Amino acid sequence: MIQLNNVCWGFIGCGEVTEKKSGPAFNMIDGSKVVAVMSRDEEKVKSYARRHNIPRWYTDAQELIGDEDVNAIYIATPPSSHATFAIMAMKAGKPVYIEKPMAASYEDCARINRISQETGVPCFVAYYRRYLPYFQKVRQLVEEGEIGNVINVQIRFAQPPRALDYNSTNLPWRVQPDIAGGGYFYDLAPHQLDFLQEMFGCILEAEGYTSNRGGLYQAEDTISACFKFASGIPGSGSWCFVAHESAKEDRIEIIGDKGMICFSVFTYDPIALHTERGREEILPQNPPYVQLPLIKAVVEHLQGKAICTCDGVSATPTNWVMDRILNKL
Repeated sequence: MIQLNNVCWGFIGCGEVTEKKSGPAFNMIDGSKVVAVMSRDEEKVKSYARRHNIPRWYTDAQELIGDEDVNAIYIATPPSSHATFAIMAMKAGKPVYIEKPMAASYEDCARINRISQETGVPCFVAYYRRYLPYFQKVRQLVEEGEIGNVINVQIRFAQPPRALDYNSTNLPWRVQPDIAGGGYFYDLAPHQLDFLQEMFGCILEAEGYTSNRGGLYQAEDTISACFKFASGIPGSGSWCFVAHESAKEDRIEIIGDKGMICFSVFTYDPIALHTERGREEILPQNPPYVQLPLIKAVVEHLQGKAICTCDGVSATPTNWVMDRILNKL
């Protein structure tokens, strides 16, 4: 079992997510600091290291993994390279914390888990919403029986195309399936599906219908799905990434026999609790760096102080569900 008194992180990738959501949090935890960062873009990585006071930078992932001062790796690259970098790091004996989704396919997740098991090196995945006060409140309301027995779950998500989606010669990597695993669905749905499975058990059955309605890129942009949790609860979801502004929506409904909970996953609208008492709104405050609670749990796990359950094994079912919905499996 790996135990580290001081966790010295090396970042592979230094994109947008590392600027505020995650990056600063690594230096805010006792016994944790960022000592190196890597990007293939030399100007970008030099700028990032300078702005965040990181002592060393690399343009080669193998060199960063081989740095003797680095004993844990944060992988913040597009999903298609997650498995390669995670396996390299674990074979070098260095625990990994991987951005979501865990990989670009269910098969890649299984490969990562196999190497983690063989080497005994832990792997964690950045499903940080599990640890945020907002979502913990949703879970608390369900567990305390505020809406009675849960009968059904519905996900509804719609947004207009982003400006970059119209640039056919330089499309975002998030709509390139060979890099992202799918379109925006593969980037955004993981947070919704992971949190629901954390509450209601693994989804054991899932079917989906996909279409490209906008014609802006090759990946699917409109998806409808139905699924069933291990607990027997059925659910459905609809996602549209080329909707009109008037249809914009970020909503999950948990329907019970004594009420309903409505909440958002990305906009953090007040949680709406509907019961015989009427409608109540609750808005728990999240930390400014949203990954801080999860990263703290990962660090404390590596220090032998606690157990972090947000690992590769628990993250893998989300990729299975998405691959089923997209008819990849």
